[in-house]
Amino acid sequence: MIIYPVAEKFVSINGEGKRAGELAVFIRFRKCNLNCSYCDTKWANSDNCPIQTLSLKEITEYVVSTGVKNVTLTGGEPLLQPDIYSLVEMLMKNNCRVEIETNGSILIKELSGKKYRPDFTIDYKLPSSNMENFMLTENYNYLSENDVVKFVAGSISDLEKAVEIIEKFSLTEKCAVYFSAVFGKISPSEIVEFLKAKKLNDVRLQLQLHKFIWNPYRKGV
Repeated sequence: MIIYPVAEKFVSINGEGKRAGELAVFIRFRKCNLNCSYCDTKWANSDNCPIQTLSLKEITEYVVSTGVKNVTLTGGEPLLQPDIYSLVEMLMKNNCRVEIETNGSILIKELSGKKYRPDFTIDYKLPSSNMENFMLTENYNYLSENDVVKFVAGSISDLEKAVEIIEKFSLTEKCAVYFSAVFGKISPSEIVEFLKAKKLNDVRLQLQLHKFIWNPYRKGV
């Protein structure tokens, strides 16, 4: 039996990504291999995080019972789960649209070639995260138009590095590209001005909707 360590599961709106504003079921897994300076889910990253141990069948039954079609697999880092594809396959066979939010340090090659391919939202960790050295840019060889590469910036120098990566790997020609702000570190208006100054066509500013609707540190939303 396949068992997954689930830190929380809930229905809310997608706060970011291509389906921002739409209802989604979130399945958050325990444990992450990175330690970003601005991480807002550090509580889920530790081996000591309280969890429910749920089977493939139990997660699928929960998702189907909600009546919500969008499913976001997040963490922690969902690609650390040893058999994440079995869950993706089962959910998609139940007519779910599956998105995996991944931190950019784990190769998506195998999953991207599967019959039941999820959509990927891949972070590029910019310098202020202190995790940039772990980024696997090989992932950009396996992107589709349904995927997202997301840059969470805490400074103008972060944004400058994002432009370098976007141009080097022609990201706007391969997938959607989003800029987001480290909450409380850089204002959305600064990012807008940067987009204008650099004439960044096809790059989108995205705010984390859930942090404006609810308390920014609230769980389960």
